[in-house]
Amino acid sequence: MGLRYANGFILIVTVASILGVSMANKDWGSKSNNTGWGWGWGWGWGYNHPINETKEGPNKIIVGGSENWHFGFNYSDWAFQNAPFYFNDTLVFKYDPPSNTTFPHSVYLFPDLWSYLNCDIKRAKMVANPTQGGGDGFEFVLKRWKPHYFACGERNGFHCKNGGMKFMVVPVFRWHY
Repeated sequence: MGLRYANGFILIVTVASILGVSMANKDWGSKSNNTGWGWGWGWGWGYNHPINETKEGPNKIIVGGSENWHFGFNYSDWAFQNAPFYFNDTLVFKYDPPSNTTFPHSVYLFPDLWSYLNCDIKRAKMVANPTQGGGDGFEFVLKRWKPHYFACGERNGFHCKNGGMKFMVVPVFRWHY
């Protein structure tokens, strides 16, 4: 029973941390270019010079940036540094198809935090096989407000466990003001 509460607590802390980081990156200022204080209601601080605002739409984000999806790269750090991720953003997994000189990679989606932490591939669902990462890559659209746990499932989870090929994201709403 204690383990069940501990797992729930870890999940709550993880989600709260991700939301906290994503909200910390949000410009809560007032559409002004001075101190950023105020809320843009036309009175008080910071309403002097409105910033030109453009409507942002969904982004296509290459997982790992220029590093793409490969063994030995820390994708958890990458996800943390590139947060927040928004609803309808598309994650693009690019990796070389298997050959005599490259190991195969794939993309698995875990159902829960416990499976993700343990790289339990048996409980995960393959969403991209080893050949789908070539060319323009495999695209995964973030359509649900829930944690998404990704990993490479090759070699029965070895790339997940030992190669850093795993990360999680929780998409947030894009706020327009």
